[in-house]
Amino acid sequence: MRPIRSIKNINATVRVPGSKSYTQRALITSALAGGRSIIRDALISEDTEYLIEALRSLGANIARERDEFVVEGTGGKLVTPSSALYLGNNGTGLRFLTGTVSLGHGTFVLDGNSRMRQRPIQPLVDALNKMGVRATCIEANGCPPVEIRARGLLGGRTRLTGGLSSQYVSSLLLAAPYAEKDTEIEISTPLPSWPYINLTLDVMARFGVEVSVSEERLFFVKALQAYQPREYVIEGDLSSASYFMAAAAIVGRTIKISNINPGSLQGDLRFLEILKTMGCKVSTSGEGVEVTGPLSNHEDLSFDLNEVPDMVPALAVVSAFRKGKTTLKNILHLRVKESDRVAALTRELRKIGARAEEKEDEMIVQGIATHGAEIDCYSDHRIAMSFAIAGLAIEGISIKDPGCVKKSFPDFWEKLEGL
Repeated sequence: MRPIRSIKNINATVRVPGSKSYTQRALITSALAGGRSIIRDALISEDTEYLIEALRSLGANIARERDEFVVEGTGGKLVTPSSALYLGNNGTGLRFLTGTVSLGHGTFVLDGNSRMRQRPIQPLVDALNKMGVRATCIEANGCPPVEIRARGLLGGRTRLTGGLSSQYVSSLLLAAPYAEKDTEIEISTPLPSWPYINLTLDVMARFGVEVSVSEERLFFVKALQAYQPREYVIEGDLSSASYFMAAAAIVGRTIKISNINPGSLQGDLRFLEILKTMGCKVSTSGEGVEVTGPLSNHEDLSFDLNEVPDMVPALAVVSAFRKGKTTLKNILHLRVKESDRVAALTRELRKIGARAEEKEDEMIVQGIATHGAEIDCYSDHRIAMSFAIAGLAIEGISIKDPGCVKKSFPDFWEKLEGL
């Protein structure tokens, strides 16, 4: 249990960890490249460590030197490990590696913790089976553990359908340059979290591989390409920054995040525009972004958040400090994250006095939160960090299982104390 101390005055500058999304993509592309890459300002977290151990089992040599990784890549020639690759609850890592191990020759098993075993992956498995891979969900329930019997990735045309995640698309894209034939990936249903695919395309391009994307949501990757080793700097994580933006908004003071790229492709940059709509002042420069509260717009507001799921917990908590209703729409995919975030947020917001209603794919939140409570985190890092921010504005909030933040932001509590 970690009690949160409320504060009245903030005028702080914060540096957040490197982007979790960029770190994982850069680790995979550099592990597939031939030669030495250096990844600077990388996120050092539980998810990163799980992915690194798995990539080492596949033959990559990865050494950590302070806040950077030196990666000796495999040139696309993977080792077949003698045991399952365990990814904990790193959904991004497990899904990305499901495509990556298809480049190998042999049997690969990818597994995770009990929550990871409830998170869907069947559409990716089906797509790989159309590309010459024998892939199955071992428990026949559409979730990990996954078994891949690979003889190299054939490539060709495949289609992703039903229950889509941007991570399925990224998994196929990251592996496709090493396929025997050109790869075409067709997206047949609306796709959530599109900005994360843009991150994948950006990293692939920076490591020397181009992808063509048509208006008909068809991706084309030419065969027999290879990632080129390079030095790569990871920008600050906007999902991590969102908690400190939220803090400025609800406490009504100023916080500057120094290592955020105002022109970032990360979708959570949109949080700044939403805070502007809610009445906060926002400024950007080459030295980061600055947010100044308070929340001065208390009209009813509605936001479609299909493309930016990771910022929903912070936004839901901010919404609990407005008098008007805030409708968070198109968030069904949050139910299969580290927790069922729609249900978790609704339950915990009610504990602190906010009015919160959940529907299948949306939430309606109306403040104003008035009192503290013991917050259950459901082993979900984003629930813990979002409600910790609420504790800066109201007395008596305590966070159960504070250690869950190590998944994406290991020094979060130190940064929070630093305010």
